[in-house]
Amino acid sequence: SCVHIENCFVPISEIIAIEETEFNKKQRNIGRWHKMAKLHAFTVYYVKKARNHRWRCSDVTFWCVDEHLCNQWIQALKELLEMQKSRPKQLLVYINPYGGKRQGKRIYEQKVAPLFSLASISTDVVITEHANHAKDNLFEVNIYKYDGVVCVGGDGMFSEVMHGLTGRMQKDSGIDQNNPKASLVQCNIRIGIIPAGSTDCICYSTVGISDPVTSALHIIVGDCQPLDVSSIHHNNTFLKYSVSLLGYGFYGDILKDSEKKRWMGPMRYDYSGFKTFLSHHYYEGTIAYQPAKHTHGSPRDKESCRTGCYICKKSEKQLAEQHMECGLKHEEGEEEWKVIKGKFLAINAVSMSCACPRSPKGLSPAAHLADGSADLILVRKCSRFDFLRYLVRHTNQDDQFDFPFIDVYRVKSFQFTSKLSEDNESNVMDIGKKHFGQFCRDHPACCCNIVNSTWNCDGETLDCSAIEVRVHCQLMKLFARGIEENCKDEAAYSQSSVEQLL
Repeated sequence: SCVHIENCFVPISEIIAIEETEFNKKQRNIGRWHKMAKLHAFTVYYVKKARNHRWRCSDVTFWCVDEHLCNQWIQALKELLEMQKSRPKQLLVYINPYGGKRQGKRIYEQKVAPLFSLASISTDVVITEHANHAKDNLFEVNIYKYDGVVCVGGDGMFSEVMHGLTGRMQKDSGIDQNNPKASLVQCNIRIGIIPAGSTDCICYSTVGISDPVTSALHIIVGDCQPLDVSSIHHNNTFLKYSVSLLGYGFYGDILKDSEKKRWMGPMRYDYSGFKTFLSHHYYEGTIAYQPAKHTHGSPRDKESCRTGCYICKKSEKQLAEQHMECGLKHEEGEEEWKVIKGKFLAINAVSMSCACPRSPKGLSPAAHLADGSADLILVRKCSRFDFLRYLVRHTNQDDQFDFPFIDVYRVKSFQFTSKLSEDNESNVMDIGKKHFGQFCRDHPACCCNIVNSTWNCDGETLDCSAIEVRVHCQLMKLFARGIEENCKDEAAYSQSSVEQLL
């Protein structure tokens, strides 16, 4: 159902609050209204959609002379809002006061908290004091009394909350996270992201914009976007979860170098990126992967993941049918593995487009948020000029995979082993080669190549040259809607639908 407000139809699901309003005498129109003794009014607060997926809280006041009629309207609208069961009533909020430009606390208090209060959402706020504070806290608190967990910060803060919440669910369900073949339990407690960090890739890829007010309104209306999560293991030991980028080589080297320059703020990524590009290191290794045969798209098609994505829905349905037929036992051993050996400038596995303002299409424009797969992008050794051409493609509309040195596959799991790990079993040899590699890094004139890179796991370093990765379909849920195709078109469609019903 919709409400007709200011020449447009607003769905009940996008009304934020209804409040009885004290009508100010100064607001009365001249003429016949000045003779009336009292006017009764109520205000409707609702989501107003602007350009570039930006949402704002707007309001309109309705008034009349009949107090009983006014109260009837207030009661009827509040009852309709009560029927929106997906809306959160109690939230646990973690604020990182140190991330990005150290504005997290101010952003929450000035822009987000007033909106939560308006929507009658109660909150328990925790200001994090050290790394992994939120993650550790989520293993201790009673998370089941909350309708969602909100993190105020960047991608690092989200990763911490996601690890804590997902890990807590597995612990409470008796699931061993160290088993790479374990079927993980889906987390039904949604996570909300209020962007306030150096990078907000996840927010940009799931909402369409990095804006605190927009994200707060998505939380208030109770939006829900399932999200694939990849588990990363080494020798039957759990390492991390990933929801966006898992990158070895170029993006791993950028992150490792930028960690030493956190004092530079967000500019450190530009500096480290330029430095890493000039170094032009390549890495040898072997990749084995399992194709995602259950998906209905490919990395090279033009089917971008949008609100209500049919590819994600079909993939979810097909995976559910497979589980019904074969049980919850993991069947990867029976399925085909494909093996690739080579020299690579970058190995990237993305579970979403990884779009951002500088790269509007992202690393893989057709990657899907919730289809149970990741896009594995292999950048083979090439000239520095060719690699620059590939990087530039991320900023325009050209096909960024249309190069002979680029391979891309849609996979449900993969394994990577560096050549160093394959060739050497002796710890002494490994240590010796690592020291030699470091010597070469510090002396660019040396013609030797660095033997190992670092994995960039959602913006955090992961020093492990041999890993096993598996994608878990829709393991967690966000307070998000996916990226809406065209707000104006949707508004017109909603209006025509309502007119047909009437």
